[in-house]
Amino acid sequence: MTYYVNTSKSYLFKLSIPIFFSNIAIPLVGLVDTGLMGHLNNIKFLAAISIATSVITMIFWSFGFLRMGTVSLVSQSLGRKDYNEIILVFVRNVIIALFFGLIIIFFKDPIISIIEHFFKTSAETQSLINKYISIRILSAPAELLIYVLAGLYLGLQKTFVSSLMISIFCFGNAILSAILVINFGLEILGVAAGTVIAAYTAVIIFLIYSYFYLRKKLKISLTYKNIFNRKKLLMLFNINFDIFIRTILLTFSFLWVTYQSAKLGENYLAVNTLLMQFVMIASFFLDAYAFSTEAIVGFTIGKRTRKPFFEAVTNSFQLSIFSGLIISLIYLFAARHIINELTDLDYLRFLTFNYIVWIVIIPPIASICYQFDGIFIGASQTKEMRNGMILSVVLFIVSSEFLVNNFGNHGLWLSLLFFMIMRSITLNYYFNTILKKF
Repeated sequence: MTYYVNTSKSYLFKLSIPIFFSNIAIPLVGLVDTGLMGHLNNIKFLAAISIATSVITMIFWSFGFLRMGTVSLVSQSLGRKDYNEIILVFVRNVIIALFFGLIIIFFKDPIISIIEHFFKTSAETQSLINKYISIRILSAPAELLIYVLAGLYLGLQKTFVSSLMISIFCFGNAILSAILVINFGLEILGVAAGTVIAAYTAVIIFLIYSYFYLRKKLKISLTYKNIFNRKKLLMLFNINFDIFIRTILLTFSFLWVTYQSAKLGENYLAVNTLLMQFVMIASFFLDAYAFSTEAIVGFTIGKRTRKPFFEAVTNSFQLSIFSGLIISLIYLFAARHIINELTDLDYLRFLTFNYIVWIVIIPPIASICYQFDGIFIGASQTKEMRNGMILSVVLFIVSSEFLVNNFGNHGLWLSLLFFMIMRSITLNYYFNTILKKF
Protein backbone atom coordinates (compact mmCIF):
# COMPACT_ATOMS: atom_id res chain seq x y z
CA MET A 1 0.00 0.00 0.00
CA THR A 2 1.91 3.02 -1.31
CA TYR A 3 0.91 6.59 -0.47
CA TYR A 4 2.68 9.89 -0.84
CA VAL A 5 1.92 13.34 0.52
CA ASN A 6 -0.25 15.27 -1.94
CA THR A 7 -1.61 18.49 -0.51
CA SER A 8 -2.45 20.33 -3.74
CA LYS A 9 -5.79 22.07 -4.24
CA SER A 10 -6.55 19.77 -7.17
CA TYR A 11 -6.05 16.65 -5.05
CA LEU A 12 -8.16 18.03 -2.19
CA PHE A 13 -10.87 18.91 -4.68
CA LYS A 14 -10.64 15.44 -6.27
CA LEU A 15 -11.06 13.79 -2.87
CA SER A 16 -14.02 16.05 -2.08
CA ILE A 17 -16.06 15.45 -5.26
CA PRO A 18 -17.46 12.03 -4.22
CA ILE A 19 -18.23 13.43 -0.77
CA PHE A 20 -20.23 16.29 -2.34
CA PHE A 21 -22.53 13.78 -4.05
CA SER A 22 -22.93 11.45 -1.07
CA ASN A 23 -23.73 14.45 1.16
CA ILE A 24 -26.45 15.50 -1.28
CA ALA A 25 -27.93 11.98 -1.18
CA ILE A 26 -28.52 12.17 2.59
CA PRO A 27 -31.19 14.94 2.63
CA LEU A 28 -32.83 13.46 -0.47
CA VAL A 29 -33.79 10.38 1.54
CA GLY A 30 -35.57 12.54 4.10
CA LEU A 31 -37.42 14.30 1.30
CA VAL A 32 -38.52 10.95 -0.18
CA ASP A 33 -39.76 9.64 3.17
CA THR A 34 -41.58 12.92 3.84
CA GLY A 35 -43.09 12.88 0.35
CA LEU A 36 -44.30 9.29 0.73
CA MET A 37 -46.02 10.06 4.03
CA GLY A 38 -47.28 13.44 2.78
CA HIS A 39 -49.25 11.76 0.01
CA LEU A 40 -51.15 9.43 2.33
CA ASN A 41 -54.70 10.38 3.25
CA ASN A 42 -53.97 11.44 6.84
CA ILE A 43 -51.70 14.29 8.04
CA LYS A 44 -50.88 12.21 11.12
CA PHE A 45 -48.48 10.12 9.00
CA LEU A 46 -46.50 13.26 8.14
CA ALA A 47 -46.45 14.46 11.76
CA ALA A 48 -45.35 11.02 12.98
CA ILE A 49 -42.52 10.64 10.44
CA SER A 50 -41.28 14.16 11.18
CA ILE A 51 -41.02 13.59 14.94
CA ALA A 52 -39.75 10.00 14.75
CA THR A 53 -37.02 10.62 12.16
CA SER A 54 -35.85 13.78 13.97
CA VAL A 55 -35.34 11.85 17.21
CA ILE A 56 -33.69 8.82 15.58
CA THR A 57 -31.43 11.02 13.45
CA MET A 58 -30.32 12.98 16.52
CA ILE A 59 -29.52 9.74 18.39
CA PHE A 60 -27.52 8.25 15.51
CA TRP A 61 -25.80 11.56 14.70
CA SER A 62 -24.54 11.67 18.29
CA PHE A 63 -22.38 8.67 17.41
CA GLY A 64 -20.63 10.54 14.60
CA PHE A 65 -17.47 10.16 16.69
CA LEU A 66 -17.22 6.65 15.23
CA ARG A 67 -16.46 8.15 11.82
CA MET A 68 -14.30 11.02 13.06
CA GLY A 69 -12.24 8.92 15.47
CA THR A 70 -11.67 6.28 12.80
CA VAL A 71 -10.54 8.85 10.21
CA SER A 72 -7.99 10.49 12.49
CA LEU A 73 -6.36 7.29 13.77
CA VAL A 74 -6.42 5.46 10.42
CA SER A 75 -4.91 8.42 8.52
CA GLN A 76 -2.17 8.91 11.13
CA SER A 77 -1.37 5.18 11.09
CA LEU A 78 -1.21 5.35 7.30
CA GLY A 79 1.28 8.23 7.50
CA ARG A 80 3.45 6.20 9.90
CA LYS A 81 3.13 3.12 7.65
CA ASP A 82 1.78 1.26 10.68
CA TYR A 83 -0.57 -0.84 8.58
CA ASN A 84 -1.44 -3.37 11.28
CA GLU A 85 -2.70 -0.50 13.48
CA ILE A 86 -5.10 0.48 10.66
CA ILE A 87 -6.72 -2.94 10.97
CA LEU A 88 -6.77 -2.76 14.76
CA VAL A 89 -8.36 0.74 14.81
CA PHE A 90 -11.03 -0.48 12.39
CA VAL A 91 -11.79 -3.65 14.40
CA ARG A 92 -11.92 -1.77 17.72
CA ASN A 93 -14.43 0.74 16.36
CA VAL A 94 -16.49 -2.04 14.73
CA ILE A 95 -16.80 -3.66 18.16
CA ILE A 96 -17.75 -0.30 19.74
CA ALA A 97 -20.34 0.35 16.99
CA LEU A 98 -21.95 -3.07 17.47
CA PHE A 99 -21.99 -2.60 21.25
CA PHE A 100 -23.68 0.81 21.11
CA GLY A 101 -26.02 -0.36 18.33
CA LEU A 102 -27.33 -3.14 20.56
CA ILE A 103 -27.59 -0.71 23.52
CA ILE A 104 -29.76 1.62 21.41
CA ILE A 105 -32.07 -1.29 20.50
CA PHE A 106 -32.25 -2.30 24.17
CA PHE A 107 -33.37 1.25 25.07
CA LYS A 108 -36.22 1.29 22.55
CA ASP A 109 -38.98 1.58 25.18
CA PRO A 110 -37.32 4.47 27.11
CA ILE A 111 -36.82 6.32 23.81
CA ILE A 112 -40.51 5.93 22.99
CA SER A 113 -41.43 7.10 26.50
CA ILE A 114 -39.27 10.22 26.14
CA ILE A 115 -40.98 11.03 22.83
CA GLU A 116 -44.39 10.63 24.47
CA HIS A 117 -43.31 12.97 27.28
CA PHE A 118 -41.90 15.80 25.15
CA PHE A 119 -44.19 15.62 22.09
CA LYS A 120 -47.84 15.95 23.04
CA THR A 121 -49.54 14.29 20.06
CA SER A 122 -52.79 12.46 19.52
CA ALA A 123 -52.99 8.79 20.44
CA GLU A 124 -53.12 7.85 16.73
CA THR A 125 -50.01 9.87 15.88
CA GLN A 126 -48.14 8.43 18.87
CA SER A 127 -49.11 4.93 17.75
CA LEU A 128 -47.60 5.63 14.33
CA ILE A 129 -44.43 6.99 15.96
CA ASN A 130 -44.15 3.85 18.09
CA LYS A 131 -44.52 1.61 15.02
CA TYR A 132 -41.82 3.50 13.14
CA ILE A 133 -39.37 3.55 16.07
CA SER A 134 -39.92 -0.15 16.80
CA ILE A 135 -38.77 -1.08 13.28
CA ARG A 136 -36.26 1.69 12.47
CA ILE A 137 -34.28 1.23 15.70
CA LEU A 138 -33.28 -2.25 14.49
CA SER A 139 -30.98 -0.56 11.98
CA ALA A 140 -28.82 0.93 14.78
CA PRO A 141 -25.90 -1.56 14.56
CA ALA A 142 -25.78 -1.24 10.77
CA GLU A 143 -26.02 2.55 10.68
CA LEU A 144 -23.28 2.92 13.30
CA LEU A 145 -21.10 0.49 11.31
CA ILE A 146 -21.59 2.74 8.28
CA TYR A 147 -19.90 5.53 10.29
CA VAL A 148 -16.90 3.27 10.97
CA LEU A 149 -16.62 2.06 7.37
CA ALA A 150 -16.87 5.65 6.09
CA GLY A 151 -14.13 6.68 8.51
CA LEU A 152 -11.88 3.84 7.36
CA TYR A 153 -12.04 4.78 3.68
CA LEU A 154 -11.84 8.52 4.34
CA GLY A 155 -8.73 7.85 6.41
CA LEU A 156 -7.27 5.78 3.56
CA GLN A 157 -8.08 8.67 1.17
CA LYS A 158 -10.49 6.38 -0.73
CA THR A 159 -13.36 8.85 -0.64
CA PHE A 160 -15.07 7.27 -3.65
CA VAL A 161 -15.58 4.01 -1.72
CA SER A 162 -17.03 5.73 1.37
CA SER A 163 -19.27 7.90 -0.80
CA LEU A 164 -20.42 4.90 -2.86
CA MET A 165 -21.41 3.07 0.33
CA ILE A 166 -23.41 6.05 1.65
CA SER A 167 -25.07 6.54 -1.74
CA ILE A 168 -26.06 2.87 -1.94
CA PHE A 169 -27.54 3.11 1.55
CA CYS A 170 -29.40 6.37 0.84
CA PHE A 171 -30.77 5.53 -2.60
CA GLY A 172 -31.49 1.93 -1.60
CA ASN A 173 -33.45 3.34 1.33
CA ALA A 174 -35.46 5.64 -0.93
CA ILE A 175 -36.23 2.91 -3.52
CA LEU A 176 -37.13 0.22 -0.97
CA SER A 177 -39.29 2.62 1.06
CA ALA A 178 -41.17 3.67 -2.08
CA ILE A 179 -41.79 0.03 -3.07
CA LEU A 180 -42.95 -1.00 0.41
CA VAL A 181 -45.25 2.02 0.78
CA ILE A 182 -46.67 2.26 -2.76
CA ASN A 183 -46.70 -1.39 -3.90
CA PHE A 184 -47.28 -3.15 -0.58
CA GLY A 185 -49.26 -0.47 1.27
CA LEU A 186 -47.14 -0.72 4.44
CA GLU A 187 -47.44 3.02 5.11
CA ILE A 188 -45.13 4.16 7.94
CA LEU A 189 -43.85 0.63 8.52
CA GLY A 190 -42.70 0.65 4.89
CA VAL A 191 -40.34 3.64 5.25
CA ALA A 192 -38.93 2.20 8.49
CA ALA A 193 -38.37 -1.26 6.98
CA GLY A 194 -36.87 0.26 3.83
CA THR A 195 -34.21 2.00 5.91
CA VAL A 196 -33.41 -1.14 7.92
CA ILE A 197 -33.02 -3.35 4.83
CA ALA A 198 -30.94 -0.74 2.99
CA ALA A 199 -28.63 -0.22 5.99
CA TYR A 200 -27.86 -3.92 6.47
CA THR A 201 -27.49 -4.46 2.73
CA ALA A 202 -24.91 -1.64 2.43
CA VAL A 203 -23.03 -2.79 5.54
CA ILE A 204 -22.85 -6.45 4.49
CA ILE A 205 -21.61 -5.53 1.01
CA PHE A 206 -18.90 -3.20 2.29
CA LEU A 207 -17.81 -5.36 5.22
CA ILE A 208 -17.17 -8.17 2.72
CA TYR A 209 -15.44 -5.74 0.35
CA SER A 210 -13.33 -4.37 3.23
CA TYR A 211 -12.20 -7.83 4.28
CA PHE A 212 -10.88 -8.69 0.83
CA TYR A 213 -9.50 -5.18 0.21
CA LEU A 214 -7.58 -5.09 3.49
CA ARG A 215 -6.40 -8.70 3.18
CA LYS A 216 -5.06 -7.93 -0.29
CA LYS A 217 -3.34 -4.65 0.69
CA LEU A 218 -2.29 -5.40 4.27
CA LYS A 219 -1.17 -8.29 6.40
CA ILE A 220 -3.99 -8.97 8.86
CA SER A 221 -2.59 -9.98 12.24
CA LEU A 222 -5.25 -9.92 14.94
CA THR A 223 -4.91 -11.19 18.50
CA TYR A 224 -7.05 -10.57 21.54
CA LYS A 225 -4.11 -8.83 23.22
CA ASN A 226 -3.58 -6.44 20.28
CA ILE A 227 -7.26 -5.60 19.84
CA PHE A 228 -7.89 -4.95 23.54
CA ASN A 229 -4.63 -3.09 24.19
CA ARG A 230 -5.42 -1.04 27.30
CA LYS A 231 -3.43 2.05 26.26
CA LYS A 232 -4.91 2.10 22.74
CA LEU A 233 -8.45 1.55 24.02
CA LEU A 234 -8.09 4.38 26.55
CA MET A 235 -6.84 6.75 23.83
CA LEU A 236 -9.73 5.69 21.57
CA PHE A 237 -12.23 6.20 24.40
CA ASN A 238 -10.90 9.70 25.13
CA ILE A 239 -11.04 10.71 21.46
CA ASN A 240 -14.54 9.31 20.98
CA PHE A 241 -15.87 10.82 24.23
CA ASP A 242 -14.51 14.29 23.41
CA ILE A 243 -16.11 14.20 19.94
CA PHE A 244 -19.36 12.87 21.44
CA ILE A 245 -19.56 15.85 23.85
CA ARG A 246 -18.70 18.26 21.03
CA THR A 247 -21.39 16.74 18.76
CA ILE A 248 -24.07 16.85 21.47
CA LEU A 249 -23.30 20.53 22.08
CA LEU A 250 -23.41 21.30 18.35
CA THR A 251 -26.77 19.54 18.06
CA PHE A 252 -28.05 21.49 21.05
CA SER A 253 -26.98 24.80 19.48
CA PHE A 254 -29.21 24.19 16.46
CA LEU A 255 -32.08 23.07 18.71
CA TRP A 256 -31.53 26.37 20.56
CA VAL A 257 -32.15 28.24 17.30
CA THR A 258 -35.46 26.39 16.99
CA TYR A 259 -36.29 27.18 20.62
CA GLN A 260 -35.58 30.91 20.21
CA SER A 261 -37.52 30.96 16.92
CA ALA A 262 -40.55 29.43 18.64
CA LYS A 263 -40.36 32.11 21.36
CA LEU A 264 -40.57 34.77 18.64
CA GLY A 265 -43.76 33.16 17.26
CA GLU A 266 -44.91 30.57 14.74
CA ASN A 267 -44.27 32.89 11.78
CA TYR A 268 -40.62 33.29 12.71
CA LEU A 269 -40.33 29.58 13.42
CA ALA A 270 -41.52 28.92 9.87
CA VAL A 271 -39.19 31.59 8.43
CA ASN A 272 -36.12 30.23 10.22
CA THR A 273 -37.02 26.64 9.34
CA LEU A 274 -36.96 27.63 5.66
CA LEU A 275 -33.72 29.61 5.94
CA MET A 276 -31.92 26.93 7.97
CA GLN A 277 -32.35 24.61 4.97
CA PHE A 278 -30.04 26.95 3.05
CA VAL A 279 -27.48 26.85 5.89
CA MET A 280 -27.61 23.05 6.03
CA ILE A 281 -27.27 22.65 2.25
CA ALA A 282 -24.20 24.93 2.29
CA SER A 283 -22.72 22.85 5.12
CA PHE A 284 -23.18 19.63 3.10
CA PHE A 285 -20.98 21.10 0.36
CA LEU A 286 -18.39 22.77 2.60
CA ASP A 287 -18.08 19.72 4.89
CA ALA A 288 -16.76 17.76 1.91
CA TYR A 289 -13.54 19.79 2.08
CA ALA A 290 -13.38 19.25 5.85
CA PHE A 291 -13.72 15.47 5.40
CA SER A 292 -10.87 15.43 2.85
CA THR A 293 -8.76 17.64 5.11
CA GLU A 294 -9.19 15.17 7.99
CA ALA A 295 -7.48 12.44 5.97
CA ILE A 296 -4.66 14.60 4.57
CA VAL A 297 -3.87 16.28 7.92
CA GLY A 298 -3.84 12.93 9.72
CA PHE A 299 -1.51 11.51 7.06
CA THR A 300 0.96 14.43 7.30
CA ILE A 301 0.98 14.20 11.11
CA GLY A 302 1.57 10.45 11.01
CA LYS A 303 4.40 11.04 8.53
CA ARG A 304 5.64 14.04 10.60
CA THR A 305 5.96 16.30 7.57
CA ARG A 306 5.46 19.89 8.70
CA LYS A 307 5.60 21.69 5.33
CA PRO A 308 2.92 19.50 3.63
CA PHE A 309 0.75 19.96 6.73
CA PHE A 310 0.79 23.75 6.31
CA GLU A 311 0.19 23.38 2.55
CA ALA A 312 -2.85 21.17 3.21
CA VAL A 313 -4.23 23.61 5.79
CA THR A 314 -3.70 26.65 3.53
CA ASN A 315 -5.18 25.01 0.43
CA SER A 316 -8.18 23.63 2.31
CA PHE A 317 -9.02 27.06 3.73
CA GLN A 318 -8.66 28.73 0.34
CA LEU A 319 -10.85 26.14 -1.40
CA SER A 320 -13.51 26.21 1.30
CA ILE A 321 -13.73 30.01 1.59
CA PHE A 322 -13.86 30.38 -2.20
CA SER A 323 -16.64 27.78 -2.40
CA GLY A 324 -18.47 29.57 0.43
CA LEU A 325 -18.35 32.81 -1.56
CA ILE A 326 -19.74 31.02 -4.64
CA ILE A 327 -22.60 29.62 -2.54
CA SER A 328 -23.29 33.11 -1.18
CA LEU A 329 -23.50 34.53 -4.70
CA ILE A 330 -25.92 31.77 -5.71
CA TYR A 331 -28.09 32.47 -2.66
CA LEU A 332 -27.99 36.21 -3.34
CA PHE A 333 -29.54 35.78 -6.79
CA ALA A 334 -31.56 32.57 -6.37
CA ALA A 335 -32.82 32.54 -2.76
CA ARG A 336 -36.05 34.44 -3.48
CA HIS A 337 -36.95 32.08 -6.34
CA ILE A 338 -36.22 29.02 -4.20
CA ILE A 339 -38.30 30.35 -1.30
CA ASN A 340 -41.20 31.00 -3.70
CA GLU A 341 -41.03 27.31 -4.65
CA LEU A 342 -40.88 26.16 -1.02
CA THR A 343 -44.04 27.96 0.13
CA ASP A 344 -47.23 29.31 -1.45
CA LEU A 345 -47.97 31.62 1.49
CA ASP A 346 -47.30 35.21 0.37
CA TYR A 347 -46.98 36.65 3.89
CA LEU A 348 -44.41 33.96 4.75
CA ARG A 349 -42.49 34.67 1.55
CA PHE A 350 -42.26 38.41 2.22
CA LEU A 351 -41.30 37.89 5.86
CA THR A 352 -38.57 35.43 4.84
CA PHE A 353 -37.17 37.85 2.23
CA ASN A 354 -36.28 40.26 5.08
CA TYR A 355 -33.72 37.78 6.44
CA ILE A 356 -32.08 36.48 3.24
CA VAL A 357 -29.04 38.65 3.97
CA TRP A 358 -28.00 36.22 6.73
CA ILE A 359 -27.85 33.13 4.51
CA VAL A 360 -25.72 35.18 2.09
CA ILE A 361 -23.28 36.23 4.82
CA ILE A 362 -22.93 32.91 6.66
CA PRO A 363 -21.39 30.38 4.14
CA PRO A 364 -17.87 31.85 3.69
CA ILE A 365 -17.60 32.65 7.41
CA ALA A 366 -18.91 29.23 8.48
CA SER A 367 -16.50 27.53 6.05
CA ILE A 368 -13.61 28.57 8.32
CA CYS A 369 -14.91 26.73 11.40
CA TYR A 370 -15.82 23.69 9.27
CA GLN A 371 -12.21 23.51 8.06
CA PHE A 372 -10.83 23.93 11.57
CA ASP A 373 -13.00 20.97 12.60
CA GLY A 374 -11.46 18.86 9.83
CA ILE A 375 -7.92 19.88 10.83
CA PHE A 376 -8.43 19.12 14.52
CA ILE A 377 -10.15 15.79 13.82
CA GLY A 378 -7.30 14.74 11.52
CA ALA A 379 -4.82 15.71 14.26
CA SER A 380 -6.84 13.91 17.00
CA GLN A 381 -6.87 17.15 19.02
CA THR A 382 -10.35 16.36 20.25
CA LYS A 383 -9.96 17.76 23.77
CA GLU A 384 -9.39 21.19 22.24
CA MET A 385 -12.43 20.73 19.97
CA ARG A 386 -14.55 19.86 23.00
CA ASN A 387 -13.33 22.82 25.06
CA GLY A 388 -13.71 25.24 22.14
CA MET A 389 -17.27 24.05 21.53
CA ILE A 390 -18.21 24.39 25.21
CA LEU A 391 -17.07 28.02 25.28
CA SER A 392 -18.67 28.80 21.90
CA VAL A 393 -22.05 27.34 22.88
CA VAL A 394 -22.12 29.14 26.25
CA LEU A 395 -21.33 32.49 24.57
CA PHE A 396 -23.88 31.72 21.85
CA ILE A 397 -26.67 31.12 24.38
CA VAL A 398 -25.83 34.25 26.39
CA SER A 399 -25.50 36.45 23.28
CA SER A 400 -28.70 35.10 21.70
CA GLU A 401 -30.73 35.98 24.81
CA PHE A 402 -29.50 39.59 24.66
CA LEU A 403 -29.63 40.00 20.87
CA VAL A 404 -33.06 38.40 20.41
CA ASN A 405 -34.55 40.56 23.18
CA ASN A 406 -33.14 43.71 21.56
CA PHE A 407 -33.17 42.98 17.83
CA GLY A 408 -35.72 40.17 17.37
CA ASN A 409 -35.09 37.65 14.61
CA HIS A 410 -32.16 39.65 13.19
CA GLY A 411 -30.60 39.30 16.62
CA LEU A 412 -31.03 35.52 16.50
CA TRP A 413 -29.25 35.28 13.14
CA LEU A 414 -26.52 37.62 14.35
CA SER A 415 -25.95 35.36 17.37
CA LEU A 416 -25.74 32.30 15.05
CA LEU A 417 -23.10 34.12 12.99
CA PHE A 418 -21.27 35.00 16.22
CA PHE A 419 -21.38 31.28 17.16
CA MET A 420 -19.66 30.34 13.88
CA ILE A 421 -17.00 33.01 14.43
CA MET A 422 -16.37 31.90 18.03
CA ARG A 423 -15.89 28.30 16.88
CA SER A 424 -13.15 29.54 14.53
CA ILE A 425 -11.53 31.82 17.12
CA THR A 426 -11.37 29.15 19.84
CA LEU A 427 -9.89 26.52 17.51
CA ASN A 428 -7.41 29.03 16.11
CA TYR A 429 -6.33 29.70 19.71
CA TYR A 430 -5.57 25.98 20.14
CA PHE A 431 -3.92 25.60 16.71
CA ASN A 432 -0.35 25.60 18.06
CA THR A 433 -1.09 22.44 20.06
CA ILE A 434 -1.20 20.55 16.76
CA LEU A 435 2.31 21.75 15.83
CA LYS A 436 3.71 19.95 18.89
CA LYS A 437 3.03 16.68 17.07
CA PHE A 438 5.80 17.39 14.53
